[in-house]
Amino acid sequence: MGNTGPAELLAIWEAGLAHHGPGRALLLHRAARPESAADELRSLPVGEREADLYALRRALFGERMQIRAECGACGEAMEFDLDARDLGVRPRERDGPLRVEEGEWTVEFRLPTVADLEAAAHAVAGAGGRAVGDWGGPGDGLPGEDMDGGGPVGADGGDAAEASTAAARARRALLARCLVSVHRAGQPVPADRLPVAALPEPVQRKLAEAAEHADPAADVTLNAACPECGEATRAELDIASYLWAELDHWARDLLLDVHLLATAYGWTEPQILALSPLRRRYYLELCADG
Repeated sequence: MGNTGPAELLAIWEAGLAHHGPGRALLLHRAARPESAADELRSLPVGEREADLYALRRALFGERMQIRAECGACGEAMEFDLDARDLGVRPRERDGPLRVEEGEWTVEFRLPTVADLEAAAHAVAGAGGRAVGDWGGPGDGLPGEDMDGGGPVGADGGDAAEASTAAARARRALLARCLVSVHRAGQPVPADRLPVAALPEPVQRKLAEAAEHADPAADVTLNAACPECGEATRAELDIASYLWAELDHWARDLLLDVHLLATAYGWTEPQILALSPLRRRYYLELCADG
């Protein structure tokens, strides 16, 4: 995980304040893999990044993840715990593209990378959309309920219809980038000339299933049963957003500690950050006592 002490984490948090989703995810990923350049990180399969972020989360904040969400049926607030050790399975290394056969169609494709997600997001934004995700939708932006430390993010009414249309465009843009070869009835179809919408729905569904099987960490979907009505709410867990929310909360608490100790003892920020969390807490208790 590299050097991720308090000072380094505060620097990551401060830099992340000027960014949003993809930029913050990249900063967190670089903290998990400090030896890798940004372009190298963007070239990794999405599930590889997610696995790195789950590992970083375990190293920083432990294995227990507290999830808050809202029931899609009755609106009741739900809270439950997850074990981070069960999440973030890395994709298997492959020698070649994935292959799907359905009816008269044979399609070869590669797993989406982080750069593919970013490009699809830009394509949809340029067309007036606002959502992007993978073919089944990791938390990089598919509409729905992204479970994180701050609660669900969703859309309703006309916004939901608009988001659903944007998500469909995002999936098509992403698939178009990842196609390697397409054959229909044994005849090659140039992938760069094939409208993705021309692929039958069963083919697209099978592509999504194959991608999910090959890279399960790219789309961590939870089914939470509501304790009030018993209905299940399906939601994607966005580890980048979840981890950023935790880092933001931690950083603001730590800066408050620095302020209190600097005021009480006249210490500098580096001196305070050099203290262990236990000793820092002890000095804070002494300040409160008197």
